[in-house]
Amino acid sequence: MQDNILFILQGLGLTVKLYIVTMVFSLPLGVILSLGRISKNSLLNNGIQIYTWIFRGTPLLLQLFFVYYGLPVIGITLSPFTAAALTFVINYTAYFCEIFRGSILGIDKGQYEAAKVLGMNYWQTMKRIIIPQALITALPPLGNEAIALIKDTSLISALGMAEILRNSREIVTRDFSITPFIICAAIYLILSTVVVIFFKRMEKKVMRSE
Repeated sequence: MQDNILFILQGLGLTVKLYIVTMVFSLPLGVILSLGRISKNSLLNNGIQIYTWIFRGTPLLLQLFFVYYGLPVIGITLSPFTAAALTFVINYTAYFCEIFRGSILGIDKGQYEAAKVLGMNYWQTMKRIIIPQALITALPPLGNEAIALIKDTSLISALGMAEILRNSREIVTRDFSITPFIICAAIYLILSTVVVIFFKRMEKKVMRSE
């Protein structure tokens, strides 16, 4: 049992690494694209809208297969982790873009008028007033996506990467025992719980500051 647990945990580092890379890149990219999504530039707005429509409307697993197995057809070959990280960042950026867009649109128009009275231009208003408030209102849906990301990392097992689920499946195939899957589920539950606690503390901290 101990050997099985250690073997499964060998995939934890890969799972956490993919999670961190996805969050670090997709969050700021989501903010940036959300600004383009609400801009008056129709070309930029429509382009980002098509992007979010495609990547939110197609399965993440299909996107993984397209990047890892499809791009080599046109001469672009990526390592399994690079392909996974690129796909996850692009996919979650699309979701975060729409979350931030909704949060920004939810800010009262009086905030814009007040900033204008203070002599702020559009970008100053966004940077100092709108975006900070939008980030606060976006916390609950961001928390939900952060939890979903924990579970979605299991999809990289389809690329042959030795993460938690793949390692568990190898033991199940070898020993014909369901116990490794239970251990795997427990690990995902622990990771999800950590994320839930983090976002709950963030929300409480924001509420106290208000």
